[in-house]
Amino acid sequence: MQADIVIVGAGPVGLCLARLLSGLGLNIVMVEQQCLADISEPQFDGREIALTQKSVRLMRKFGLWDRIDPHARAPLCSAKVFNGPSPGALEIGHELSGHTELGWLVSNHLIRKAAYEALRQSAAEHADVTLLAGQKVSGVKAGEDLASVTLESGETLPAKLIVAADSRFSSTRKMMGIAANMHDFGKAMLVCRMTHEAPHEHAAWEWFGYGQTLALLPMNAERSTNAHQSSVVLTLPVGQVNEIAALQPDEFARHIEQRFMHRLGAMKLASTRHVYPLVAVYPQRFVGKRFAAVGDAAVGMHPVTAHGFNFGLLGVETLGNRIIEAKKSGFDIGALSVLQRYEIQHRRATRPLYLATRFITDVYTNNTAPAKLARDIMLRAASRLMPFRKAIAASLTG
Repeated sequence: MQADIVIVGAGPVGLCLARLLSGLGLNIVMVEQQCLADISEPQFDGREIALTQKSVRLMRKFGLWDRIDPHARAPLCSAKVFNGPSPGALEIGHELSGHTELGWLVSNHLIRKAAYEALRQSAAEHADVTLLAGQKVSGVKAGEDLASVTLESGETLPAKLIVAADSRFSSTRKMMGIAANMHDFGKAMLVCRMTHEAPHEHAAWEWFGYGQTLALLPMNAERSTNAHQSSVVLTLPVGQVNEIAALQPDEFARHIEQRFMHRLGAMKLASTRHVYPLVAVYPQRFVGKRFAAVGDAAVGMHPVTAHGFNFGLLGVETLGNRIIEAKKSGFDIGALSVLQRYEIQHRRATRPLYLATRFITDVYTNNTAPAKLARDIMLRAASRLMPFRKAIAASLTG
């Protein structure tokens, strides 16, 4: 099977890239180790994605946004940052951004489903995308004129360009000999939906407690009961997270109420619970000979700044536009000069915030007395600096 592009990974980023490139006269093959049912009907995985205004525009462009139930798209009107037990917070309101909301919150599984449906419609119209589900890549090679992907089944797929979109621990990237700087925070985050008595007023919370980090992502009201509902994120050392995740639902709810210092009133578990390790990844290169990495395979962010998927969509747009330009000009889409333009642009867009996120997590999860004092001073100063608050608002809106 001869292809122009082989995309390894049919998560939302890989699907969006295939959707962007569909209809341009390119033969695209996608390889995904999950079965087709898991790709077409993904299950709730606990993750709520904070989308910037720019990401929503891209999702509209790719045909995803209108496929998502409006009730499942929750507006994010403000963001609050708390430090320790103090009730005061640095607040960033939507009015600082010039928009009626900073962004939107949508469940990851709904984005994945919308991306699959948008691609399926385009592929049916243009007959240019082949999805190989339940297949795993065992080898990748790159030559001067062609690259190739070998599947565990023994089949080899030649292509002009190989794109890795297969997670921050990308085996495809490793097979290309590209090293990555990884930072294991030694912690895990527990995510789930909970209902609560007090209204959230569509404000997201980032609460750097002493010995824990809490986040609250405001969702629309629970459909059947109209109860206030949020996604709760608790970050602790792995062992503690696993113990809490194993609590019975009522005991779990009382435990989370206490961790939130009862600021949300009575709380109730409203979904399954999911635990994810916290590891940040930044490869030394995004591209190689006839190879490019996008999504988490390119930039694996700590979730504290909520830019992981937003960077994924940005990478799709940047790489996709470079491929489209090359195709229209009759140029080799896998040429290193084409891919390097993507790398330079995407690195400039992502590196500063990646480093800033590392700094934030290092300072705001350090529980020594000097660190506690420093972060309190920084938050108080930031709350008085309007240019700084506007800069944060601009970052949140994209």
